[in-house]
Amino acid sequence: MDLPFYLTAFVTLFVIVDPIALVPMFIALTRGMDDGHRRTLALRACLIAAMLLALFGLVGNKLLTTIGITMPAFRISGGILLFITALDMLFERRTQRREGQHAEPNHDPSVFPLATPLIAGPGAFTTMILLVNNTPATGLAHTAAILLVMALVIGSTFLFFLSAGLIERLLGRTGIIVVTRLLGMLLAALSVQFVLDGIRGTGLI
Repeated sequence: MDLPFYLTAFVTLFVIVDPIALVPMFIALTRGMDDGHRRTLALRACLIAAMLLALFGLVGNKLLTTIGITMPAFRISGGILLFITALDMLFERRTQRREGQHAEPNHDPSVFPLATPLIAGPGAFTTMILLVNNTPATGLAHTAAILLVMALVIGSTFLFFLSAGLIERLLGRTGIIVVTRLLGMLLAALSVQFVLDGIRGTGLI
C-alpha cells in the first residue's frame, strides 16, 4: 500500500472539505439551537455527506457519463444553491428578526446546505472520483483505502462541529450576528466563484 499517496489524499480531501472553515458556517446555520440538537444535526449532516461522497467515489464517473451531466454543471448548480443560502444568512430569513419572535420550528440545515453542498460539494465529489478512478493504484483495496480516508476527513469535520457551542459562547450574541453577516458575504462570493468555475469548465470563458 502506497502510504504517502493516501496521506496526500487525506490532505487533499481535508483541504477541499475544509472542516475548520465550516465551523463558523455551522454556528450561523444552527444559531439558537441547544448543544443536543446541534450534535444531532452535525451527525446527520456528516453521515449524509459521507454516503454521498462514497456513492460518487464508487459510481460517480459512470453515473455522470451515463446521464450526460458534467462536473461544470454540478459546479454551476451548487453555486446557485449556495447563493440562496447566502441571502438567507445576510437577511436572517431563517432566524429571529426581533426579540420575542421564535425561530422556524422545522428548520433543519443538515441535508441542505450542510451535507451538500458545503461538506460534500462539487469539489469534494470531483476529488473522490479522481482519487478512486484516476490514480495509478487500482483494485478493491485501493477503493477501500480511499473510502477510509474520506471517513477520516468526515470524522474530523464532525469533531470540529462539536466545538460549535463553545465557540458560540466565546463570541457572544453580537459576535455571532457579525460573523453570520460576514460569512453570508463570503458565501455569496464563493457561490459566484462556483458558477464562474463551472462556466469556465464548459469552455465558454
